[in-house]
Amino acid sequence: MFTGIVQATCEVLAIDKKTGLNTLQVAIGPDLREGLSLGASVANNGVCLTVTRIGDDRVFFDVMEETLKLTNLSKLRPGSQVNIERSLTFGSEIGGHILSGHVHTVAVVKSVSKTEFHYNICLSVEPKWMNYILYKGFVGVNGCSLTVGEVSDASFMLHLIPETLKLTNLDSYTVGDKINIEIDSQTQAIVDTVERVLAKRFAD
Repeated sequence: MFTGIVQATCEVLAIDKKTGLNTLQVAIGPDLREGLSLGASVANNGVCLTVTRIGDDRVFFDVMEETLKLTNLSKLRPGSQVNIERSLTFGSEIGGHILSGHVHTVAVVKSVSKTEFHYNICLSVEPKWMNYILYKGFVGVNGCSLTVGEVSDASFMLHLIPETLKLTNLDSYTVGDKINIEIDSQTQAIVDTVERVLAKRFAD
């Protein structure tokens, strides 16, 4: 489990591409490598990946074909920056929201508005996912737990503060880029339950 509070942005040093599998080598600093063990879970752009090897200056992760198909990890190149969060430990402060690291879909950047007063990103997703993205609710965006701004039938707005921009890779995205999205599991459960109850009531 994760909190959606990104701990660092780290550089992808190399990618070993094999049939149906990519191995990422990510330059995770010594502070975040401390106590890290093989088999541990680390969120990379919000995707829960298992540590397969730990080097002197990097950590290795295997990314399966299904994950590559469903997330933006397939777009990574050496030099790319990824948002990193280690898994939640017992007794840790939860400053964000609980995320599973299981990405539901990718959003496409529709527009970016940047002035000295604001930094806004408009993201579009398939309409079926908008059922779970609500105004003033929250959503996991590349592993960042963020509050949703205005919503439409197939898009929603994010209003990013300077601290978020400083600690994450979200300011590197431009129109047409894809960003990983994890919806709130509780919101999904409530919406799906209400829809089933209403459907049954009208069917009766």
